[in-house]
Amino acid sequence: MSATRYRRFLKLCEEWPRNESQKGHDMATFLLQRVASAFREGENTQISDPEKCDQMYESLARINSNVYRQRFPRVRDTSFTGVTVDECKVLLRGSAQQMDDEKKGLWKTLMERLSKDAPEK
Repeated sequence: MSATRYRRFLKLCEEWPRNESQKGHDMATFLLQRVASAFREGENTQISDPEKCDQMYESLARINSNVYRQRFPRVRDTSFTGVTVDECKVLLRGSAQQMDDEKKGLWKTLMERLSKDAPEK
């Protein structure tokens, strides 16, 4: 029975939409990693709580098929702040770039800034 559960989860992972702007950090990647860790032995994995596993699958399948989005449609595509989806994406892209810059470290950041400010010869 766990073989069919494993195949159902893999199919759901394939169907889950990928966010190309956040490669490696989107929900599809996270879901695939969780399935891989939960089913370490693939189809031979023994499930300790089959009911909970089935509930989790059904919940994810409902989210993926937009059940709640259709049941509770949004009046507008903005938040309470009035910011649109596109504006949010721009802000998130900027904050992701800033986080990448912070990961570089102080020395690399300084060297990049100094090389940009240096006059061309």
